[in-house]
Amino acid sequence: MLACSSFVLPSITVVTWNVGTAMPPNDVTSLLHLNTGETNDVDMIAIGLQEVNSKINKRLKDALFTDQWSELFMDVLSPFHFILVSTVRMQGVILLVFAKYYHLPFLQDIQTDCTRTGLGGYWGNKGGVSVRLSIFGHMVCFLNCHLPAHLEKAEQRKEDFATILHMQQFEGPVANGILDHDLVFWFGDLNFRIESLDICFVKYAIDSNVLSQLWEKDQLNIAKSTWPVLRGFQEGPLNFPPTFKFDVGTNKYDSSAKKRKPAWTDRILWKIKPPSKGLGTGGHRPSQGVLSVSQLCYCSHMEYTVSDHKPVAAIFAVQFASKVDKPLVEIYVADEWSRPEQAVVRYKMAVGFHRSSWDWIGLYRVGFRHPKDYVSYVWARSDDGERCLEKQLCAQVMFSEEALPKGNGEYILGYYSNTSSSIAGVTEPFQSPVRVS
Repeated sequence: MLACSSFVLPSITVVTWNVGTAMPPNDVTSLLHLNTGETNDVDMIAIGLQEVNSKINKRLKDALFTDQWSELFMDVLSPFHFILVSTVRMQGVILLVFAKYYHLPFLQDIQTDCTRTGLGGYWGNKGGVSVRLSIFGHMVCFLNCHLPAHLEKAEQRKEDFATILHMQQFEGPVANGILDHDLVFWFGDLNFRIESLDICFVKYAIDSNVLSQLWEKDQLNIAKSTWPVLRGFQEGPLNFPPTFKFDVGTNKYDSSAKKRKPAWTDRILWKIKPPSKGLGTGGHRPSQGVLSVSQLCYCSHMEYTVSDHKPVAAIFAVQFASKVDKPLVEIYVADEWSRPEQAVVRYKMAVGFHRSSWDWIGLYRVGFRHPKDYVSYVWARSDDGERCLEKQLCAQVMFSEEALPKGNGEYILGYYSNTSSSIAGVTEPFQSPVRVS
């Protein structure tokens, strides 16, 4: 179940964007670094949005359907075999986590949380939302925050971040708090500003491409060395222009009467948990040995003009000390279903797998968008009893002829665990389930 040699998850992309209540643009491929060759090696993508339209009538529509931003990202990413693993929304703050479909069985213990800090904790326009999960046996947390605005609110930003860290708690034997995770990605519209320097000098530094002259006055850079709550958080160099505030529809900084000073409000940081002696998921010690993170890219995307913020993206290479390399459920299926009677699914469950009578096996078209985007499903209740093989429980089910789709194509089977709300096993793509009319 556990390979002891170090294991590199090729890369994780993190995106943050304050969309300013705007409608989505037509194309986000460059933001996600798609069609560049980089994405072929990306295994997961986390997208944090802030200020998604959350007016009452819009939220009512989003309660019936997913919001337009989430739909856009699912539509764009599914042809690249990315599946929505989890999502959480708190008014206008949204977090989406995607992964390649073949990694789904190794993404377990998925939980979400949210903390309101607006209006003293009663309003969710500010605060943080998180998705935590076990990735190949290592606990990772993605935290998307929207912190208070304005230059003079730095102390309030610190207090709100500390509140979010304190309030968010997860169930289970390990990683109950955000900072208990082996790896934390913290990102969002963190709203830190540039102190002391006047707007003329800031714009001069931007126009002259001497951004390093602004770094030491950046509030977050100052806070990283002075606030205990930020101890251990790392960030790449700010080699891109400040991402706020722009005139909507342009690449020009604020020309309104307020003439806000440009600032790097939109940031992506990470923190590695120091090594410890505690046991991790599956009884091994993921925090022992080498857990390293290399930032391959940290950039803004000036081509997007729908908001007064520019989106920011980062790509990370993560090396874990070890890897859980066997799924909880192994599924066996014929390479081709050319006749209805071939639609038999055999599966084997690992020792200790917590099955439920509400588990099911879904039939998915290649390019499906999320775990419930199936063509059909059958309950994971054996048709011919169960038997033990090498201490593992084995069973089989069969799709009825009526459940099979018409026409040819590539399909995948996935075992959905109701207990963990995740896919515990998948097959390789196979050909041509055919329903005879």
